[in-house]
Amino acid sequence: MSIRGGIVGFSPVLAAVLFLLTVDHGEAIWLTIPPTGGTKCVSEEIQSNVVVLADYYVVDEHSPENTPAISSKVTSPYGNNLHHQDNVTHGQFAFTTQETGNYLACFWVDSTHHPQANPLTLGIDWKIGIAAKDWDSGVELQLRRLDGLVQSIRENINYIKDREAEMREVSERTNSRVAWFSIMSLGVCLCVAGSQILYLKRYFHKKKLI
Repeated sequence: MSIRGGIVGFSPVLAAVLFLLTVDHGEAIWLTIPPTGGTKCVSEEIQSNVVVLADYYVVDEHSPENTPAISSKVTSPYGNNLHHQDNVTHGQFAFTTQETGNYLACFWVDSTHHPQANPLTLGIDWKIGIAAKDWDSGVELQLRRLDGLVQSIRENINYIKDREAEMREVSERTNSRVAWFSIMSLGVCLCVAGSQILYLKRYFHKKKLI
């Protein structure tokens, strides 16, 4: 996960480990939002068909009795609006990703209607994938959770395999184009050299030098 200020070849085993570390997880983070016109954003690269759930709340550490309000907006990699709220002290957004890419959640203070003298602290409990599902206790549900985890790992491995196949295809096409370009360049050089030899022979014959 990355935080922004202002507007903010794998083997199957390695892929599974990376997936567990980066996709199916819950993460609590803290942001400091400037009091006048500043925006803080949190971004996360997520695959398609992944559940995302987040709770956020804002506090004014300098004035605990104050109940500050913020605005929030969540957009997909293609710019689709997934969540938007104005003037709230806390909120929640939940969705299932339809696109693979960078999802962006931004928070800011409307200084025109709610001027703040101090920066605000925003807490976000961000859960993705398996961590976002509400699992109860019990052996059966534990097995269901493990099955869901295995399915998620399998989907991630298939996704990485597809990406590797695409990259290999692009590399092969590029190598083929480079080879043809080299052959054409060599042909052009040979044609130019041949034409220069013919020109020089005619020139020397004309000048009776040979």
